[in-house]
Amino acid sequence: MKKILISACLFLATIAYSQDDLLNSLDTNQTTENYSTATFKALQLVTLQTTKMPAKKEFYFVVSHRFGSVEDGLDSFFGLDNATTKLGGIYGITDWLSVNLSRHTLNKMYETGVKYRIARQGNDFPLDIVGYSVADINTFLEKKQYPGLEFKHRIAYVQQLLISRKVNEKLSLELVPSFIHKNLYNPDIERDNQFSFGGGGRYKITKRLSVNLEYMHNFDKPKFYTNPLSVGLDVETGGHVFQLIFTNSQAMSESGYLTNASGEWGKGNFFFGFNLYRVF
Repeated sequence: MKKILISACLFLATIAYSQDDLLNSLDTNQTTENYSTATFKALQLVTLQTTKMPAKKEFYFVVSHRFGSVEDGLDSFFGLDNATTKLGGIYGITDWLSVNLSRHTLNKMYETGVKYRIARQGNDFPLDIVGYSVADINTFLEKKQYPGLEFKHRIAYVQQLLISRKVNEKLSLELVPSFIHKNLYNPDIERDNQFSFGGGGRYKITKRLSVNLEYMHNFDKPKFYTNPLSVGLDVETGGHVFQLIFTNSQAMSESGYLTNASGEWGKGNFFFGFNLYRVF
């Protein structure tokens, strides 16, 4: 695992240093106060967080949907009959710190998190580095199903390190090591502590359109789950960023999509959805 992490970070660093002079000569407007801008247009790549941060006192209202599997065809109107919804808000306390709160219909989940910038890509440093700490609270669990259930058993924690590089005006890449801890788990089929590693990228097609791809490999997941693989399309329209999504994970909470992806692309078992961000 250490070899994988070291190799991946060296890969991004190599890209970073080898292209600094070329980027500076091609685009003198790339940086503001010596920092790279617009590495990502949205706060999420597809489901993964990006290194983009809200500005101070900026508020984002988020609406997300993941529909049912398209493999059922017209029986479920290609999954539209089985929609799950996420409603949430994100507020920038400072330019380097934001907080978020959301409610998910899947498992009646509440999710709260803190996002904080550690380093910025600029003339003196080749990468954006952001930390993301989140707690998911599952209110769907009932005591009659789980004798001795306490509030702490409803909580799962996720800690992520988001490491990105704006390679050029069209391409941005991101690596995401993730640690997941579940207070309630079945030791016969899964672990309470799980490690996931992966990432993705954004490729800009036009001024307001980009295609995104992400993949996360969970090294400790149960065998009957899959690793989340998602593709998305960013559409920017003024104060809105609209993301069309195809993914093999219906869950939108951090602990859900990292550990419980159930779809299989090869069998046509995947989910359509979207993210909509409105900034105030």
